[in-house]
Amino acid sequence: MAHGDRLSGLDASFLQLEHGPAHMHVASTTVFEGPAPEYEEFRDHIASRLHLVPRFRQKLRFVPFGQGRPVWVDDPRLNLDYHVRHTALPPPGTEDQLRTLAARIFSQRLDRSKPVWEMWLIDGLDGGRFAIVAKTHHALVDGVSGVDITTVLFDLDPDPERTSEPQPWLPEPEPSGAQLLADALVERVANPAAVVRGTRAVLRAPRQMASAAIEGLEAAGSLIRTGLAAPPSPLNRRIGPYRRFAWVRADLAELKRIKGEAGGTVNDVILAAVTGALGRHLRSRGESTRDLELRAMVPISVRTDDEHGALGNRVSAMMAPLPVWCDDPIERLRTVTARMGDLKSSRQAVGASLLTEASDFAPPTIAAQAARLQSRQRFFNLVVTNVPGPQFPLYLLGRELQDVFPMVPLAENQAVCFGIMSYNGRVNFGITADYDAMPGVEALAGDARAAIDELSAAVASQDGRGSEPRQAARGAKPQAEQKV
Repeated sequence: MAHGDRLSGLDASFLQLEHGPAHMHVASTTVFEGPAPEYEEFRDHIASRLHLVPRFRQKLRFVPFGQGRPVWVDDPRLNLDYHVRHTALPPPGTEDQLRTLAARIFSQRLDRSKPVWEMWLIDGLDGGRFAIVAKTHHALVDGVSGVDITTVLFDLDPDPERTSEPQPWLPEPEPSGAQLLADALVERVANPAAVVRGTRAVLRAPRQMASAAIEGLEAAGSLIRTGLAAPPSPLNRRIGPYRRFAWVRADLAELKRIKGEAGGTVNDVILAAVTGALGRHLRSRGESTRDLELRAMVPISVRTDDEHGALGNRVSAMMAPLPVWCDDPIERLRTVTARMGDLKSSRQAVGASLLTEASDFAPPTIAAQAARLQSRQRFFNLVVTNVPGPQFPLYLLGRELQDVFPMVPLAENQAVCFGIMSYNGRVNFGITADYDAMPGVEALAGDARAAIDELSAAVASQDGRGSEPRQAARGAKPQAEQKV
């Protein structure tokens, strides 16, 4: 009998990428109105909801000699006092102090011998508020799944029916190393049977399978051709173990108004704002942006409706061009919109999904080396991830959640990344950066705010003239906009 639930190839790759200064956990800093609950009340509340997210009571076990991907097993020594923690900001409890504390928490690697998550209750935020920094390993949860779990842990109204007592839980016996090794070897022997079944299916429907295979290979080829071309930039430096964190608040209605007037999608507007911010930041550092087009890896959820609420990763990716050469905000947005449209028609995300699914069949030692090799290459300059959150208020023990600021891990040679999350009419940008390579992360946050304001003002001016088309323009870079 098999013991535990084996990680997928994609989930396991996040463990393999975690070495040296690269930490592969995701996090969020959430801000609540009202006084903080007592620590014991908060811990007991989490305990009462753990049955809804059973993976949070499990830990990783690694197969001896690397002969299989790790498995999730129940942790018989689960101690919530370790995972649920309590601290406070010193007076005056500013948001700058909260960001510094969040960055320090984010800089610490999770202990793999225990369930790979932590929640920090933080008292003393100014304005009579409190905060929570929640940290979870990427192998456990992706962004969209994490949003679903958040809605489970929080409440939909300020005064719900309370269940303070945790539900009974009897952990499964923990397997020995010999059992884990035996399970992995049996599973490996069983894989050829799946290959045989697949071969029979190809013989039964050769034309349909050949067509699907060709389409998939073309999609994967599109990703590889695009992803190998990331240019050198000051954003791509070796990182250390410590992080900085900054954030920007935006209004969802404002971004929708920009989209409605200038064309594209809200995601295009966000990418255009990030592009504008990076261009401003590089120029302020004396860097030339002439003809410079950075490349962002944009994760895309491929989670189906019936998979919402499930843990693990169901993500693909696109390599989005960021035309930092462009000074004009409207032209920059239209360029992003046109290029993203081209990428979507190329089915690049399908190619990325096929490549990650292929890792399920790779021997674990080969997959580990491939993941580490990837982390040393410059396939993209930075990550920009946009997660749609719930557009209604959430509550924790009667306190309303005001803001969610995502924190995204840095790859080994990427010194900054943008995490964006919408919640209840707001869109919040969380900017995670390496402590030494990006000392000006607060200035970058100011550049992001300025880029959003610039887009908003340009759209308002365009709307007043009433003469500009409201659709994305396709074309080459205007010569007048290639100057620094």
